[in-house]
Amino acid sequence: MKNTLGMAAIMAFAGSGLLAEAVAPAEVAYDDYGAVEVSLTGAPGNVENGAVLMNKGSGNCVACHQIAALPELAFQGEIGPALDGAGSRWTEAELRGIVANAKKTFDGTMMPSFYKTEGYIRLGNGFTGKAAEGDVPPLLTAQDVEDVVAFLMTLKDE
Repeated sequence: MKNTLGMAAIMAFAGSGLLAEAVAPAEVAYDDYGAVEVSLTGAPGNVENGAVLMNKGSGNCVACHQIAALPELAFQGEIGPALDGAGSRWTEAELRGIVANAKKTFDGTMMPSFYKTEGYIRLGNGFTGKAAEGDVPPLLTAQDVEDVVAFLMTLKDE
């Protein structure tokens, strides 16, 4: 009985339109300045996972940026601007756009496009020296982008 009620609740929630599919990378709507007003998932970001992504896996933001809120992360980068106060400097929509594809906001930036799958000039295939074949997955999932944005929104000026 509990399983039936639980499944019914999930189906009702899904049918309400509140459980949305992720926006595909090619379908992201950027404004003229690169901001993305609409959540890529329709779900709130997870601040804790966003903090993890700052140092691990495809995020690895600290390779280029310093983040004083994460002093336990060694060898923070100096290539990009410090992310301290990012939640005060930019809106959530602007941060979402910067994380998804910073080139829409900062022309010529060397920051990777974390939620992009097409339009590359010549994407390499590992260390083989050959061009990648087939579809290219984004560096971060839509939910990962939302998680990183949620974490960045906590970095406020005091």
